[in-house]
Amino acid sequence: MLTDINSLPKEDLIKLLGIYAKNWLAHDGCWFLAIEEKYGIDMAIEMDIKAWERFAAVEAKRIVKEFNIPENGGLTSLEEAFSYRLYAMINKQEVEWKDENTLLFRMKECRVQAARRRKNLPDFPCKPVGKVEFTEFSKAVDSRIQTKCIVCPPDPVENEYCSWEFTLK
Repeated sequence: MLTDINSLPKEDLIKLLGIYAKNWLAHDGCWFLAIEEKYGIDMAIEMDIKAWERFAAVEAKRIVKEFNIPENGGLTSLEEAFSYRLYAMINKQEVEWKDENTLLFRMKECRVQAARRRKNLPDFPCKPVGKVEFTEFSKAVDSRIQTKCIVCPPDPVENEYCSWEFTLK
C-alpha cells in the first residue's frame, strides 16, 4: 500500500524534504561522474555548466512563484529565495548585508566538498559551475542583480566553502 504523502505529519514531511534534497544531489553527482567517466573531467564540467545554467533559473522562478516572493524585488527577494533552494536543506549557508545594495552569501558547509575531504580528495573545482549557477539564479529573481565570486574552489578556502557577492545595479 502506498503512503499518502498529504497525510504525513510535519516531522515526516521535513524528513522527506531532506531525503529528496540528498537524492537530488546524489543524482547530480551520479550524472556528473557518468559524463566524466566517458568523456573526461573537462567535458563533465562543461556539461555541468550547461545543466546549471538551465536548472538554476528554473529553480529560482519556481521558488519566486510558489512562495509569492516579489518579482524584481531586489536583494531582499534573493535572500528569501536562497532559503528555499534544495541546497538549503542539506548545506549550511548564511547571508550578510554589507550595505543596502550588497548581499554576501556564504556556503559554510557543503555536502559535496565535505564528502571529498572525508575521502582525502582535493576540493572539486566548482567555481566555473558556481559562477553560472549563482548568476542565473539571481538573475531569475531580479535581472538587475550582479553576481561576483569572492572565493570558490579551486581557490583556497578556509572559513567557508564558497562565498558570493550580489549587488543591485
